[in-house]
Amino acid sequence: MKQRLKERRMTQSELSRKTGYSRHLISHYATRRTLMSPEAMRTIAYVLRCDMESLYEWVWSDQ
Repeated sequence: MKQRLKERRMTQSELSRKTGYSRHLISHYATRRTLMSPEAMRTIAYVLRCDMESLYEWVWSDQ
């Protein structure tokens, strides 16, 4: 998410205002302390104009 914010030249505070999520929660999402719900991913991806999948780095495992 940090990379997408940088690409859009948007701060976490701006994202907070545009999504309605608290700055605290956006900070936790950006630092991966809290995982986004599918609804939060959809909302944030819409505001950042990106795919939901690009908000995280996905690592696939054979397990």
